[in-house]
Amino acid sequence: MESQGRIDTHFHIVPPFYNNAVISAGAGPTRGSFPDWSPERGIVMMDARGIATAITSVVPGVHFLPPKQSRELARRCNEFSAELCAQWPRYGAFALVPMREPEAAVEEIAYALDVLKLDGVCLFSSYGESYLGDSLYDPVLEALNQRDAVVFIHPFNAAHQLPGSTKGPETKLPYPAFLFEYPFDTTRMAVHLMFSGALERFPRVRFILAHGGGTLPFIAWRLFCCQAVSPQIPKWSEKEIRGALGHFWYDTAMACGPEMLNCLLSWVGPEKIVFGSDWPLVSDPGVDACLGNLSMPGFLSSTQQVAISRGNALKLFPRLAK
Repeated sequence: MESQGRIDTHFHIVPPFYNNAVISAGAGPTRGSFPDWSPERGIVMMDARGIATAITSVVPGVHFLPPKQSRELARRCNEFSAELCAQWPRYGAFALVPMREPEAAVEEIAYALDVLKLDGVCLFSSYGESYLGDSLYDPVLEALNQRDAVVFIHPFNAAHQLPGSTKGPETKLPYPAFLFEYPFDTTRMAVHLMFSGALERFPRVRFILAHGGGTLPFIAWRLFCCQAVSPQIPKWSEKEIRGALGHFWYDTAMACGPEMLNCLLSWVGPEKIVFGSDWPLVSDPGVDACLGNLSMPGFLSSTQQVAISRGNALKLFPRLAK
């Protein structure tokens, strides 16, 4: 089965018009600029690493713009992605939605999934100081729930990184946010989805957490044992917490260290892990290091390797089995 090719669920594209919009708004990557990208470069990368299909996403979304421009840029990105998939069938795509206005986000979900037939939606862990799980976003999650949508959640430390933010950097440490703030923001969001009841209210949404779920697998038992400390923490059994973690899917992007994967495997098993490269924001050598660990002798069984590289993703994207 693996010989048929990996399915990459965490693969970025950088349309030229999007690059210009991000840089003009001062919302560019903390590294300073986007890496070079083109459809052709992506196919070369995929061919060299046995990747049959890449489900693309555009980060850091569109919420750095005012509402009208946000709506316009999301629509342009989604139509670009649909054209890319038509011209290059080895690409799939997650849609962008303008989350500054939940009603506009619902409208764009309908267009992207029902008309353009994209593979799912890319949301971000936080928008300003709001996180997925806040009731503000219930209409968006309801629209996704009605469609059994696949939702890829990418971290973004929005409260500190959005242009015009008054909060400034979270610390004075001289390190980019993606180094450790992104995994923490994913964790904040995932715990909020759990404890806010959003997973129960919208059970048909299939969430993929980037980067192995951030620090969620590592702190999962802490969510149980800290309940006696504060009345603000819902009183869940360890079984309930394990069940909530099992609701999510997790990608391998920047999360292929054996210690990280072993922690994740101990909570959710290999059937909820999908391959993600994070290319081109992760360089070719970084992707190769991830693949090397996934195929390391004595680590994962051949059955587990096949499931992570392709089989699990087919449950989310059955069209790719045809």
